[in-house]
Amino acid sequence: MAFAFYGLAPKLLDMWDQVPQLRTVSIYWFVAVLVCEIGSYACAWELTRVALPSVSWFVASTAQLTSNAVAKVVPGGAAIGAATGFRMLSVSGIDKGSAGAALTATSIISNGVLLCLPMVALFLSILGAPIPDGMIHVAWGGAVLAVALFAFAFSLVRFDRPILWFGKVITMIAGWINRRLGKSGGPTVEGIVRQRDQMVSSLGARWRAALAAAVGNWLLDYFALVCALKACGIHPRLSLVLLAYAVAAVLGMIPITPGGVGFVEAGLTAMLVLSGVPGEKALLATLAYRIASYWLPLPAGLGAHFAFRHRFGKTSTAPSTESSPTS
Repeated sequence: MAFAFYGLAPKLLDMWDQVPQLRTVSIYWFVAVLVCEIGSYACAWELTRVALPSVSWFVASTAQLTSNAVAKVVPGGAAIGAATGFRMLSVSGIDKGSAGAALTATSIISNGVLLCLPMVALFLSILGAPIPDGMIHVAWGGAVLAVALFAFAFSLVRFDRPILWFGKVITMIAGWINRRLGKSGGPTVEGIVRQRDQMVSSLGARWRAALAAAVGNWLLDYFALVCALKACGIHPRLSLVLLAYAVAAVLGMIPITPGGVGFVEAGLTAMLVLSGVPGEKALLATLAYRIASYWLPLPAGLGAHFAFRHRFGKTSTAPSTESSPTS
């Protein structure tokens, strides 16, 4: 993480040099950015409630805001954030197995929608103006990756033989790691198959509603970026902004710096420049977008943590190995 920040420092310094220029940003469009981000988070809460209908809006929102904030401040925070959300759901009275299966199902659906965005951008470019040469390889690479991962996930969910093979590989790797560490236990093939079945049954006929909530989550976040560009006086091509957004969102998942800080800013700015946005405007729009999508949710997550703790007490319930969403 230290080496990554050292390498990305010039880009981060350039971006924070743009802070005084925020005075030139249209306040009305920036309010639209905030509204889109609030809607995006509301869709994420609805996604949790679709998978777990018994969860209240209070629990869904506080668990998501807290886990999201944790994931954005800790290196490799995706796993720790998921464990935090899992623990909070367990403390609120949700069965651990159901919570783990629901979080896994919603994560697969949400990430699947994200990986499909380059394919959508490529399709939109076919209908409209072509994608610049610097972005075409990213678009095709993202489309191929989306198809491959969809086929892989579909085979694991739909058929038993691939999940059995996958389970054997996981247990072999986990067994080797445990032997090196002098530990016992670990995941089993039967446990992985049982979690797969529980994950599928946790959604059942509600998968369409879950898909709609996941699409709304990413789409509104994308619209927040579009509004940030509008706030800076830029009227970009929406298909190219969608491709730039998808690349930035994937970069945010790289577990090197907390929340992809530096990677997202550098990647998103570079992609916006390739899409035709002037360099300074791209930096300013990225800064405005990241303030709403990254920095403001951090204090919101802290407030959600204390609100949840006030109602349910300390989240001291430790997730069991068998039910953990990361097992």
